[in-house]
Amino acid sequence: MSLKSRIQEDVKQAMRAHEREQLAALRLVTAAIKQKEVDERIELNDEQVLAVLDKMVKQRRESLEQFQKAGRDDLAAKEQFELDLIQTYLPEPLSADQLAELIRSTIADLGASSIRDMGAVMNALRGQVQGRADMKAVSQAVKTQLAS
Repeated sequence: MSLKSRIQEDVKQAMRAHEREQLAALRLVTAAIKQKEVDERIELNDEQVLAVLDKMVKQRRESLEQFQKAGRDDLAAKEQFELDLIQTYLPEPLSADQLAELIRSTIADLGASSIRDMGAVMNALRGQVQGRADMKAVSQAVKTQLAS
C-alpha cells in the first residue's frame, strides 16, 4: 500500500471513529499532498509524499518552538499533536552513528575533499535521508566532516 493510500485510509478510519483532532490533522496532510499534485500536475509517488511530510514536520517544529517561546501552550499542544501524527508516516529515523557512517561513505564514494563538494554530497544524501533525518543536522554534519 502506498503512503498516500495509507493516509487516505487513516482519514476514513478517523471519520468513522469520530476523532476530530486526528481527522483535522490528517486533512491538513492530504491537503498539502493534493496542493503539491495540483501545482505540479502530477501524481505523487512515495518519495515525493515523504518530501511533503518532511516539509510539514519542519514547519511544525518551527511553529512549536515559536509557540513555546510565546507561552502559547494551547497552540503548542496542537502543533505537537500534528507533529507526532505526521511523524508516524515517516520511516524510522537514522541514529547519529548511522547518519555519520552514511555521510562518510557518500563522501568516499564521491571523492569529496573540500567544502566546495558539499552540494554534490548533499544531493547524493538527500534521497537516502529524506524523512529519516533533519536536513539541517545533515548539512552541519557534512560540513564538519568535509572540514576535517
